[in-house]
Amino acid sequence: MKKIITISRQFGAGGGQIGRAVADRLGFYYMDKDMIIRSAMESSNLTPDDFRMYDERVPFNFGFGQSLFDFYNKPLNERLFEAQREAILKVGGRGDCVIVGRNANVILKEFDHSLHVFISATPYFRLQNLKQKMPDYTEDKILEEMKSVDKARRKYCTYYTNTEFGSAEYYDLCLKSSTLGISRCVDIIVDAAKEGE
Repeated sequence: MKKIITISRQFGAGGGQIGRAVADRLGFYYMDKDMIIRSAMESSNLTPDDFRMYDERVPFNFGFGQSLFDFYNKPLNERLFEAQREAILKVGGRGDCVIVGRNANVILKEFDHSLHVFISATPYFRLQNLKQKMPDYTEDKILEEMKSVDKARRKYCTYYTNTEFGSAEYYDLCLKSSTLGISRCVDIIVDAAKEGE
């Protein structure tokens, strides 16, 4: 039985919904972006405003050889990532959890009994999914947001983990929710997690 499941996802592909359903089916603790941020704030001297300003951003001079110092001398966004990393390690160390986002697949890659999943979907599927969650947005605005969030996630992933967001080599299982459907993705992940019981 896999004791840690991480889910990375394209914006609008249903990764959060899938993760919560998997956690419910397995009786696992569920942790998403908001919970990770809350936990990180509790264990650091960072404020909600700090997180809002720098969430999933990389230093403006990314790619120009910024040097890294110890935690307290690091730029604020470095400290945010470190605080989130510690929160993810703490939950992962306890096991029986589903963690969505925040590069948890890389942070917890050395943990035994883990299953790392990536969820993708077609732009049309993602648009339809996000229209329900963002009813005040026009389609053009949602498409713009999709591109912006995916781009930010790719840069964030590359900068902080030196891996490529969405590349199959960093996951155990890659699923396309637009082809399989949300509920089938949940079934596949649950079955994969139970392998070896």
